[in-house]
Amino acid sequence: MTDTIVQGSDNTEFKHTPVLLNEILQGLKIRSDGVYIDCTFGRGGHSRAILDQLGEHGRLLAFDKDPDAIAAVDEQLLDDPRFTLMHGSYTRLEETVKTLKLTKKVNGVFLDLGVSSPQLDDASRGFSFLRDGELDMRMDNSHGMTAAEWLNQATAEEIANVLYKYGDERFSRRIARV
Repeated sequence: MTDTIVQGSDNTEFKHTPVLLNEILQGLKIRSDGVYIDCTFGRGGHSRAILDQLGEHGRLLAFDKDPDAIAAVDEQLLDDPRFTLMHGSYTRLEETVKTLKLTKKVNGVFLDLGVSSPQLDDASRGFSFLRDGELDMRMDNSHGMTAAEWLNQATAEEIANVLYKYGDERFSRRIARV
């Protein structure tokens, strides 16, 4: 496994180990001249491993919504001409592939869905139950409503529906009334 030393928002460094790295690399069947897309860049562990297997004509496009993830990217990676990092959602994948003229050239795409360790470790992001902080819960904290703002304007029925649909919470109605 490839570990990456990552600096957190509080300037502490920690080791980041990409999840299922070998399985992803095997599944993508990396060709040295291939074009690959990392839809959830995070701290770049998967992207670095893919770039290590690409030749000079290979290409890697990566997306991430989290401004902290974008800010943490090291210059060496950004200076690699084979690599393009987009700040935004992978929902812009089709439009970006067309803009970069990569249509019909893409050999593999993957998504590592979920919340990252740095997002959980940073209390200000509002994802963790273990740390006190504002209830934010946005992947891109520069856009949209925080979870606290949504809770303050949502009806009990809307809250119950979200808890039931996305949290599989069978007591969602009871919880929403509290």
